[in-house]
This record gives sequence, C-alpha cells and structure tokens, in this order.
Amino acid sequence: MIFGIGTDICDVRRIRASLERHGERFAAKVLAPGELATWKVHSSRWPERGVRYLATRFSAKEAFSKAVGLGMRMPMTWRSCEIAKLPSGAPVVVLHGAMKAWFDARGLQAQISLSDETDYAVSFCVVQAVPRSLDAAPAIGQDAGGQAGSWPHAAT
Repeated sequence: MIFGIGTDICDVRRIRASLERHGERFAAKVLAPGELATWKVHSSRWPERGVRYLATRFSAKEAFSKAVGLGMRMPMTWRSCEIAKLPSGAPVVVLHGAMKAWFDARGLQAQISLSDETDYAVSFCVVQAVPRSLDAAPAIGQDAGGQAGSWPHAAT
C-alpha cells in the first residue's frame, strides 16, 4: 500500500551559489558522512560534477521528506537520510538514527529515482507500507480475515 509520494526539482545554480557562499560547510549540513566523502571525490576531480551530486542528493532528500509526510522536521534531518547506490548503480535510501527507527516502526520501504541535467536536478520517491510478514498479509483474493471475497462485494 502506498504510504506517500514525493517529488522535488532543484535548481543546480542555487546549490552552486550556496556552495560559493558557505563552502564545504553547506555540503556537510546536507550530506551524510558517506555522501560527503563521495562529494569530496567528485568535487576534486570535476567540480561541476560535485555540484550536481550535491543537488541530486538535496532533491532526493526533499522528495523523500515529502513522501513520508514530515518535511524537514524531526525525526527527518538532512544527515539522517542518505542516498546511496546499490552495486547495480540504482539509488537507494539509507536511514540513520531516529529517522530509521521511525520509518522501521511503521513497516515502510522507499523507492527513489533521481536525475540531473545542466540546470536542474529532479527526484521522485514512493514510500510503501509493507506487511510485517507474509503470514500477516491476506492471500490474493482474500480479505484480512482470510475469507474469499470479490470486489465489489455482492449483497446477500
């Protein structure tokens, strides 16, 4: 069942301006430790790629915060939400601390997609509430009480 969806578009030029004003302090505020290390590598090799990396993470965290319905208020913080990559290269949300506890307590899973172009970074997030176990979920064609049913229900 879908718990929430979120989307965000971020102007890369705005992120660049924030980096010029505040330097690494801005990146350290937005990025989790693993992301910050990756950002430093990207920035040292090709500064523009570092800016885009930061913009996509900023956008993804905004989209995720909207999908969970919290915005940027506790337990959601910039650094409690990390956007990592699976071995396949697909982005994945990794949560830390109180945000992870909040998310796990609700049995939630997130799917995230992000992309960037010259001036914009965009992200889309879907958060699902998943059954705690297969035993807890009704079988296809059954209601929560295990009874066979149909939609719409026939009057008896």
